[in-house]
Amino acid sequence: MTFKAPDSLAEQIAHHLAERIIRGDLKPGERIQEQKVTLALNVSRGSVREALLILERRHLIAILPRRGAHVTELTAHKVQSLCTLMGEMYILLGNAVAEGWQTQADMAPFLQIQQRLQLSLEREDIRAFVEESFSVMRAAYPFANNPYLQETVENLQPAMNRAYYLALDQRKASMSEFLALFEQLLAAVLARDLVQIRLVLTAYCQRSSSLVIAALADA
Repeated sequence: MTFKAPDSLAEQIAHHLAERIIRGDLKPGERIQEQKVTLALNVSRGSVREALLILERRHLIAILPRRGAHVTELTAHKVQSLCTLMGEMYILLGNAVAEGWQTQADMAPFLQIQQRLQLSLEREDIRAFVEESFSVMRAAYPFANNPYLQETVENLQPAMNRAYYLALDQRKASMSEFLALFEQLLAAVLARDLVQIRLVLTAYCQRSSSLVIAALADA
C-alpha cells in the first residue's frame, strides 16, 4: 500500500490500522511493531510513530514503556463505561439539532443517512452500516457548534465503532433494531421532544452495550 498525501500521512496510517483493529484483523493484546508497519506500508518510521500516538488517543492501542504498542482489550466494564459516556454526548448533539433546525433542508442530511442505513441493512453491509451510523453525529456537529464536544466524540468514536462492529458482525439481525431506533430519534428531533431524545438515545446505548458484552462472551 502506498500513501500519497504527506500532510496527512500519519492520519492515513492511523485510519488503515484502525480499520484492521475494528474488523478484528488485529486482535486485542496483539503487538503493533513500528518497523513491520513501516516496511509493509512503505512509509517513514516517524509517520508510523505519529500514527500510533493518534491511535492511542483514540483508545484503540496502548503504548507501554519497553513493551511498545498493543491493541487494547475490550472488557465489559470498558464497553459499559464507553457506551454510557457516548450516550450523554449523543444526547447533547441530538438536543442541539432539535433546538437548532429551522427548515426541512436542515434535516435533509439526516434523512439521506436514514436511506443509506436502510440500503446497508438490505445488503447486510455491516461496514457501511457502522460508518453511516457515525455519520449522524458528524451531521449534528454544526448545530452544536462546540469544538470540545466534537473533539471528544471524534477521539472516542473509533473505540465505539470497534465495539459496534463486533456486536453487529455476530448479530446481523440487530441492524434492524438500530435502524428502528434511528427512526424514533428522527421523529423526536423533528418534534423537538428533548425528553424522547434522551429516552431513545439511552435505549440505543444500553442496547449497544448489551449486544457488545454478549458478543465478547461468545468470542
